[in-house]
Amino acid sequence: MRKQIAAGAPSAAGPPDTSRRPRARPSGSAAPNDPTAPTQTETTTAPTETRTTRMPGPIPRSGRAGRVRRRFTLAALPAALLTLAVSGASPGAGARAAQPPAGSSAPVPVRAGAPEDPARGVRGPARSAPRPRTFDAAPARAALERLLPRHAAQFTLVPAGGTDTDADSFTVSGTAGAITVRGSTGATLLTGVGWYLQHVAGADIGWPGDSIGMLPAVLPAVPAPVTRGAQVRHRYALNDTDDGYSGPYRTFEEHRRQIDLLALHGINEVFVQVGAEYPYYRALQRFGYTAEELREWIPGPGHQSWWLLQNLSGFGGPVTERLMRERAELGGRIAEQLRGLGMTPVLPGYFGTVPPSFAERNPGATTVPQGDWAGFDRPDWLDPVSPVFTELAAAFYAEQRALFGDSTMYRMSPLHEGGQTGSVDVKQAAGAVQQALWAAHPGALWAVLGWQDDPTKELLAGVDTSKLLILDGLSDRYNRLDRETRWGGVPYAIGTIYNFGGHTTIGANTSVWLERFTSWRAKSDSALTGIAYLPEATGTNPAAFDLFTDLAWEPGPVDQRKWFADFAARRYGRPDAEASAAWEELREGPYSTPSGLWSESQDSLFTARPSLTAVGSAYWSPKSMRYQAGSVRRALDHLLKVDPRLRGSSAYRFDLVDTARQALANHSRVLLPQIKTAYEAGDLPLFRKLTDEWAGHERKLDELVGSDPNFLLGTWLSAARSHGADRAEQDRYEYDARSILTVWGRQSTSEGGFLHDYANREWSGLVGELYARRWASYFASLEEALVRRAAPKAVDWHAFEEDWARLTTRHPERPSGDPYVLAAAVAAALPAVN
Repeated sequence: MRKQIAAGAPSAAGPPDTSRRPRARPSGSAAPNDPTAPTQTETTTAPTETRTTRMPGPIPRSGRAGRVRRRFTLAALPAALLTLAVSGASPGAGARAAQPPAGSSAPVPVRAGAPEDPARGVRGPARSAPRPRTFDAAPARAALERLLPRHAAQFTLVPAGGTDTDADSFTVSGTAGAITVRGSTGATLLTGVGWYLQHVAGADIGWPGDSIGMLPAVLPAVPAPVTRGAQVRHRYALNDTDDGYSGPYRTFEEHRRQIDLLALHGINEVFVQVGAEYPYYRALQRFGYTAEELREWIPGPGHQSWWLLQNLSGFGGPVTERLMRERAELGGRIAEQLRGLGMTPVLPGYFGTVPPSFAERNPGATTVPQGDWAGFDRPDWLDPVSPVFTELAAAFYAEQRALFGDSTMYRMSPLHEGGQTGSVDVKQAAGAVQQALWAAHPGALWAVLGWQDDPTKELLAGVDTSKLLILDGLSDRYNRLDRETRWGGVPYAIGTIYNFGGHTTIGANTSVWLERFTSWRAKSDSALTGIAYLPEATGTNPAAFDLFTDLAWEPGPVDQRKWFADFAARRYGRPDAEASAAWEELREGPYSTPSGLWSESQDSLFTARPSLTAVGSAYWSPKSMRYQAGSVRRALDHLLKVDPRLRGSSAYRFDLVDTARQALANHSRVLLPQIKTAYEAGDLPLFRKLTDEWAGHERKLDELVGSDPNFLLGTWLSAARSHGADRAEQDRYEYDARSILTVWGRQSTSEGGFLHDYANREWSGLVGELYARRWASYFASLEEALVRRAAPKAVDWHAFEEDWARLTTRHPERPSGDPYVLAAAVAAALPAVN
């Protein structure tokens, strides 16, 4: 998602002072200091005119995913469309006709939306009666065999009864080697397995790292049957930016692993972005655009998250039609995988994003320029009240259905992080967006991000809010929050964004989660109906992932101290006093940071653009330590003393590397001020000694993170190159992948939008090839200045970073070195703490 804010939190009393508003904020960053919405003016809109569109058939799909299309007869058409079908095109309709050409694969006809209620906006379709819940447990069985290949045969998975309106639940029982899990969906069966591993078998399958190698050959019995029910209906996962920051070039197997982990931890709604560009590409060719123009407009995969959020276009491309087809096929497989487990694939909805010159090419269309976002010109916004919007939305949803099938939940955030309303009536526009969604997917839920001042009162006033879910991205960031008052009782999910840009920093406001989830649900007027797991990038903080998702399944308040003690025991497969002491230090330090201004911990100065006064790497990150650094240093010492028999798991290795990395990163904040003091005193020998120490720490850091597969630049880059058909395309996608980590975008974005190093991370290859070289160049210029007694030479850092982003050097894709030896070397190089 977006960037963080540096100051002022919103409160129930009103927004903070906006006089120091930065020129742009990337989507999902830390919360803004100035969450103010653009001025919105009401205007009278013209009545909607009836038009017909000719929609060439969507691309056919083969195999199981292709079966989502259904045959419709005229009897199934709503009256309005039936009349249109038999009477022919309305007078004045353009070249777009109502039926696909012969021989094409026709999309499912769209259906008329629900009637409007002038007093309240849109009224939703009538609710249907509860239906008996039945499902095939085979997909859950297949996932279980992937997760526990040596022990899957010891589980019996039983679909439970109930109706589709009942709360999800599971029951775990059984004797040694014969565990039975009953669950209300395939995903909930896996959640029951996860509960068993956590609370009975004492093992962890985290994100990343696991201790399943410590499981006994025969799994232990369940002392007494245990039933758990979901405490909230919605258990949503994935930020809009996850695809960009976690891996835009991932394989199906990698996405499937992510789905398995989400199901194991109780999630039931998952955002699916991959391939979302192809419905746009297909549909917009019927509205005056060539395929080549659209391929230039659509960004590379690494930047598509922000294009879908209406923040930018074009960067990192052009993309090829082959790549878009492959990504659409991948997205369809991901959606099918989710459906097979009874999970909801949350698909991007259409709210009006269009390429330049749309109004000139489509008479009657009204578009609003959206201005600047972090140095990018935002795509235009098509007024949703205009009849052309209805046509384009119908074309988009038809193409999307053919590729991804139907869903009951769609993600849209109009006017995200700014944008201009122009003369558009936001209330009417919101109603029209919901109407267009319901025309294609009657009664579907609209998920909107709670971020800055969104959703606004105007938007909420225009829709049926019983079919809206607000994903609150600020729940744990600020104080004095009253979501029921702020949003008028609209259903919302308590959320967390504890990671921005994929930073390799540990910690989260976990005590805030525990207190607010309990107290907010207990309010007499509570509208809290879900949790929303929203880090900008996933796979960096297994303790935070485990704890946050546990909230939705624990029947009572969670004791933070006990939870971390239990986590330490299962994380490495056995209770261990040193492991327990390590995680108690981490609990008291980086995992107990307070709310008020931030939801993530500080990043490293090793990854910062060089300056003697650097206080952080990403402009939008915390500027100082958010906890006592000694807690991480002591945790490292304890982890190094863990029983050697427990050191073989991927969970232990990851945690050891990550904790040593964090201890070293924290020390950068001690060392840099010492270097500054030596330079300002003109003490050349001390300056050289300290900068040599800095360089030595960076070498240790690069070697350390190179010993774990989760910290390798090489895998990130090779994944991008694997999608190119020739050298030029491979280089283009590698630049897309490199730039998102460094310059982010063009120079106006990197400098004017303050996005350089927004996605900084301490990865092997990235540390050695960019960050260490950058600091070495800087310190060399300072040393020369001391020797010459002159001012240091200025360095064009953007050019330095852009040169790196254009490289195509190769990096290891497999870890090397002994994590324990390397972590011990880090500990030996750092000052001891009491």
